[in-house]
Amino acid sequence: MPSSGKQESATAIVSRRFFLAAGSAALSGISLAQNTEGQMTQMKTEPWGRILNGRVAVVTGAARGIGRAVALALANSGAHVVGIDICAVVDPRSGVEPASRAELDQTGEMVKSEGVQWKSFVLDQRDLPALRIAAEKIHAEFGRIDILFANAGIQAFRPLLQMEDPDWHIQIDVNLTGTANALRAFAPYMVQQEHGRIIMTTSTQGRHGTLNGSAYSASKWGIIGLMKSAAMELGPHGVTVNCLVPGLIDTPLTRHEERYEQALQVAGRTPTGDKAVDEEAARKVLQSKSILGVPWIDPAEMSPVVVFLASDAARMVSGATYDVTGGDSANNV
Repeated sequence: MPSSGKQESATAIVSRRFFLAAGSAALSGISLAQNTEGQMTQMKTEPWGRILNGRVAVVTGAARGIGRAVALALANSGAHVVGIDICAVVDPRSGVEPASRAELDQTGEMVKSEGVQWKSFVLDQRDLPALRIAAEKIHAEFGRIDILFANAGIQAFRPLLQMEDPDWHIQIDVNLTGTANALRAFAPYMVQQEHGRIIMTTSTQGRHGTLNGSAYSASKWGIIGLMKSAAMELGPHGVTVNCLVPGLIDTPLTRHEERYEQALQVAGRTPTGDKAVDEEAARKVLQSKSILGVPWIDPAEMSPVVVFLASDAARMVSGATYDVTGGDSANNV
């Protein structure tokens, strides 16, 4: 297991003027520490490939997509991983096929193949008591909780004036309240050890309006506000809080008929209702709009940012958003 937060503070940079040197050194496997004479000395540490060696990471929405990709990257970087997923239908009116327990178990097998430990929980992040029970069990087994990747979320499209109450509440409750629940359940253990890294998944659609997607955009915009407020509260305890801002990612959340129809409607085109036809048409539309020419981004492209933010190389980064959008960020203020 990794050292405590206080021990890490004793061997970390104690003078701000050494921060940049220390950050770049961490990437190459060199750590800077201050000796008894107050001089900075080099210590060989784990290289970037195992920069999270022995730490304990919790990933929500771990069954597939971004959650799975990041879980594997954290494991490859040396972290033990706990995966959480609901593995069930959340919004019966959404066109997204729900994740399954088999997919969560498959993530676990892939994580374990990296030579680290894996533990999983099937639960609904809207259930704060269930999250707190999971957090207590994780802490009891591993002795610490170092990283939270609060990633789980859902998406559905409904015109604002045609919404029924569940169309609004399910997305707000899962995406925004559920993310806040994850923080409330796991952050206390980080505060206790005076060290932690929290990364939340928002969305490029939390940076701008979304046609027929007001509930989703509102929930993801709210996560950014949640992140910035949490960064202020948790920073004095050695806990950093940041956001990953994905673009359109190649996952079940974006690869279904409802999403293709929405993309075509934004482009002023009429969907046919034929999934294969609309998928190809949406691909062309999205590719033509993409600054980097990619209609959907591979979820693995999210991993380096999350690993960085989870590491000590990012110890001076908090309250920030990191966009991985294929260039869509250029359209935002």
